[in-house]
Amino acid sequence: MTHTWLLGIMAVFFIFNGLSQPAWSQESKPGDAPEQDDGPPGSMVLIPEGDFLMGDNDGSRNERPEHSVWLDAYSIDRYEVTMAEYQKLLDTDYSIEPPPLWDDGIATGEFGIRPAVGISWNDAKRYCQWVEKRLPTEAEWEKAARGTDGRRYPWGHMQPFVDIANYNQGTTGWVSYKLTLSPVTSGTRGMSIRHGLKQGGKSAYGLYNMAGNAAEWVDDWYDRFYYEESPKKNPQGPAEGDYKVLRGGSWEDQPVNLRVTARSKGEVDFQDLTTGFRCAKDAK
Repeated sequence: MTHTWLLGIMAVFFIFNGLSQPAWSQESKPGDAPEQDDGPPGSMVLIPEGDFLMGDNDGSRNERPEHSVWLDAYSIDRYEVTMAEYQKLLDTDYSIEPPPLWDDGIATGEFGIRPAVGISWNDAKRYCQWVEKRLPTEAEWEKAARGTDGRRYPWGHMQPFVDIANYNQGTTGWVSYKLTLSPVTSGTRGMSIRHGLKQGGKSAYGLYNMAGNAAEWVDDWYDRFYYEESPKKNPQGPAEGDYKVLRGGSWEDQPVNLRVTARSKGEVDFQDLTTGFRCAKDAK
């Protein structure tokens, strides 16, 4: 009798504990469902005019020196361009080859909210023009990710962790669009609340996945020493070059490459399952 009574008490305890278990304890990485009502993919955020600190004196050679930059007001996509959005262009323009391993079924289905990756710089620019936008400049991208307080990551100075950023899966981490990538709306729940980050992994201006998930093309040509001569107002990058700039790091990268000042590069026709993009446009 006593044994049966104890089993009953334990069963009630575990049922109650399971029902009261917080959502963050059930997540190992950003989930599939939209986590924040900040508008649908394609929504834009207005970044006000003004100064911000660009670069990092303690970073790689191509991030130095730190310098103050003034930007006119502009708008930039809140989310990375999704598979579903990019599929619309593919359905319209058959001259564009789908990215590597592209799956139309996933792109138009429930997993279409993941970022479009494997996109070349040329095709990213083509998409932005198709939706009457443009690629952001490198300075615009960094201000949108960093804000004006000189933070190290989009969410602040704290090192990344798995429920606010999709990163550190390594060169062998690719499984599929569904399993390797996180939804563009992810990164605002879970342990971020326990760590005091009420906005999760969002940037100072409320942009999602500016670190990890997909590395993002910007408009500028790459020059390792460009910051030494960059204009202080609305820099557009070098007039020419061999590579275009990639920002933000991806699902493959370690934390050092997720910093808001980290810079990498690729040729204009380079396609890789780590590379995606978001669009911008002039405020006026």
